[in-house]
Amino acid sequence: MPNGFDLHTMPIAQLRSWLLEHNRQQSEIFCEPDTKGLRMQHRGMHPTEFMALKCMDGRLNLPLIAQIPLGIVQPLRGLGGKFDLGWPYLGEVVTDWVRYSMGKGRDCIILVTYHWSRGDKHRGCRGFGNDEEAARAYTVEFTAQVERMYGKRHATVYPVRLGVETDEDALVFHGVNGKVLDLSKADGYTETDLRVALADLFPDMKQRMLEDLLPLAVGNVRHIAEVRKSNRPIEEAEHRERIIGAGRGFDWLHILNLAFLVGPFDPDLAKPIRTAAKLIADNLTAGRVPDDGIVLLTCAPYREEAGYDVPRATEKVTMLSRFALSVIEDEVPDLKGRVHLITGVVNQHTRKLDEVSL
Repeated sequence: MPNGFDLHTMPIAQLRSWLLEHNRQQSEIFCEPDTKGLRMQHRGMHPTEFMALKCMDGRLNLPLIAQIPLGIVQPLRGLGGKFDLGWPYLGEVVTDWVRYSMGKGRDCIILVTYHWSRGDKHRGCRGFGNDEEAARAYTVEFTAQVERMYGKRHATVYPVRLGVETDEDALVFHGVNGKVLDLSKADGYTETDLRVALADLFPDMKQRMLEDLLPLAVGNVRHIAEVRKSNRPIEEAEHRERIIGAGRGFDWLHILNLAFLVGPFDPDLAKPIRTAAKLIADNLTAGRVPDDGIVLLTCAPYREEAGYDVPRATEKVTMLSRFALSVIEDEVPDLKGRVHLITGVVNQHTRKLDEVSL
């Protein structure tokens, strides 16, 4: 655990303080010249922009499991990784990202993800009731929606269906031709082997995109080997969350099984918040974590310090924090009066969180 502490057992008030200090440290690391240099070097070599649509489950940390610099993949979170581009806010966020990328002369890869556990289905995706087949089938539906909006294959926007097996953090690429590349079975593959395999999965993908997708596969093969060598205890793959993160701007919070991260992309936003709260209440009741409350961490990102960006983010996060708190306390009464709040805005250039008053 970071700093020698077990974040799953420390008192909840101490965890709240740790979160703020952790954000400060992660912001410093993100802004360090060496870290910025690695990020800039990666972008220079691999200019394709990446977005990942993921479940709220905190185990799905692509920068970690693909061993790529933080800030390369734009994450969007939702219950079970379920999204609908017809919902206005989600459609605007994705389209704004596509326009930004195209304005920079960059292609876009959208990673449409699902997850499961090979060892025990009950460690799988609770958003789909631990039904791996249903989660996988959903990615087919959403991929088709991306193509309807942004064009068919060969287009600037290319959706890639990606599974995450959470016991070993193994990525599974699903090709357009029904073929599958399961990186848990790729031990001994060279970079050339992986390049050939990806090209076989995505024969209509631009060569530049293929070269930029390759580092995710190469990094994941290394990561899987490290997980196996470490003999990571299986309990680390189990749900022990104590935090609900509501909003956007959480890519500095990458601790295994600590938080459910709920993006504001559901027409019924109360549903994923309620689900996350009930799951954490179950963790408390079952003794997987101390029964002393939870943290509600609500964030809104901003890019420009001048103008309306910060005031707008402040109003958004204030409203969202009050809404999330009311959902938790009204619909999960066992948590009433036991929610420790952190409400703040996050600078996208530094990942620094600044608290705001409700």
